[in-house]
Amino acid sequence: MDRTFLLAGAVAGMIAVGFGAFGAHGLRGRLTPDMLAVFETGVRYHMYHALALLLTAALATRDMAHGGKAIVAAGWLFVAGIVLFSGSLYLLAVTGVTMLGAITPIGGVAFLAGWAALAIAAL
Repeated sequence: MDRTFLLAGAVAGMIAVGFGAFGAHGLRGRLTPDMLAVFETGVRYHMYHALALLLTAALATRDMAHGGKAIVAAGWLFVAGIVLFSGSLYLLAVTGVTMLGAITPIGGVAFLAGWAALAIAAL
């Protein structure tokens, strides 16, 4: 599982950097300042949680007899959060379809649950 989260974190980080550059150079002037800010929020949380996936991968390599399942849960929750939270913000900013904003809180809850799972693993 550690390799899975290492790969997921590395790919997520690469995509976040690419999307950040795309937002800064390709979308500036094409989106309203408000929608550009929405896109940038997606990129910011995407990168934070790419780094969280790398942390999860590092923790998964340790022998954590009681925290192993919680660490794995945290990793998958971070992946889900990136897809749902950041993904919905990217689509909202680019398409203007406001119904996509209803998905964003589900991704936020996934992020929160991932951090809670890491806290449980620490206990």
